[in-house]
Amino acid sequence: MIDFERVPSVKKSFRQSSLDTLGQLGTTKKMKIPLELIGRGTDASDNQTLRRKAKKKLVTNKVVLPLIDYARSKGNEDMVRSLWNTYHCQERLILSENIMHGVYCKNRICTVCNGNRKAEMINKYLPIVETWSDPHFITLTAKSCFANQLYDRMRNTKRAFKIIADIIKKRHQRGKGPKLVAIKSLECNFNPYKRTYNPHFHILVPSIEVAEIVLQEWLRTWTGKYAQLIAQKIRKVEDRERDLIEVVKYGSKILTEPNPNNKIERRKITRRVYIAALYNILRAMRGLRLTDTYGFELPKSKTKTKSVTVFDYDELSYDMEMMDWVNEDTGETLSNYEPDPELLHILNKNIETELC
Repeated sequence: MIDFERVPSVKKSFRQSSLDTLGQLGTTKKMKIPLELIGRGTDASDNQTLRRKAKKKLVTNKVVLPLIDYARSKGNEDMVRSLWNTYHCQERLILSENIMHGVYCKNRICTVCNGNRKAEMINKYLPIVETWSDPHFITLTAKSCFANQLYDRMRNTKRAFKIIADIIKKRHQRGKGPKLVAIKSLECNFNPYKRTYNPHFHILVPSIEVAEIVLQEWLRTWTGKYAQLIAQKIRKVEDRERDLIEVVKYGSKILTEPNPNNKIERRKITRRVYIAALYNILRAMRGLRLTDTYGFELPKSKTKTKSVTVFDYDELSYDMEMMDWVNEDTGETLSNYEPDPELLHILNKNIETELC
């Protein structure tokens, strides 16, 4: 059960805050103060989208509160403040003509913001990937490490690929190899059985030739002490959108199998949330750019940020007990979301706070 007494109050009028997606904001519907809403907002007539959003908000809030406690126990007040921003992400919404507007935290642990980020990146990168004649998907990994090594390992992993990119670039400039064209993301998994962390890259490249060169240089850079050929993967892309989603979807999984290497056990045991491990991953990723592109430029966006002034609108607040947004005037819920019983069990019973 959530202890609402320790949640900082955000019961301000909208007018008291400076918000990046809500401009000149009013107080209540009864006063009918005009609001300037900035951005396109979200279509509130799509029930499936609303339910997905409610699910993401539920997962985020249930995970963030114990993360806040853990970060505070480590004296990491910067992360505590960031996590509170995530807890309050999309907490209040303005609904006008079936379009919702609210404030996004844009933090990595937020599943609501990650969903938006994923959609934006697909829209940007898919037209590029569609032009590639023979795209391939690469997974590059090195030896797993323990929590006290993770911060340095993340940075060494990024540094290793920079070395590789520089080598391939110089060869191409000398006419001795193909140009490096790629979309790359850094991720990290936690193995609770071994208590180890595995930073790794997912990469899309336009040809098998580039894929094999990247793999060869990866093994050469890390040497056999840290990277083995058997642990790396190259495969032909069959579904470009699906594999692009695989590259851009997240930095770390929130729900984890207790023993990810045991396929039989994975089918029998419900996943868990490992708070201390998530904290370690978030801390290690802090300040790092997780997604990089090489060898191409995106066309400049011609879309201008829209703003509209509305006079008729509803205000909605997120209610943790109802797991939905509630209209402050009518008491009606927005999405009528009903969580899956297994998900509720994980969020209520399977959150492990200390294992890392």
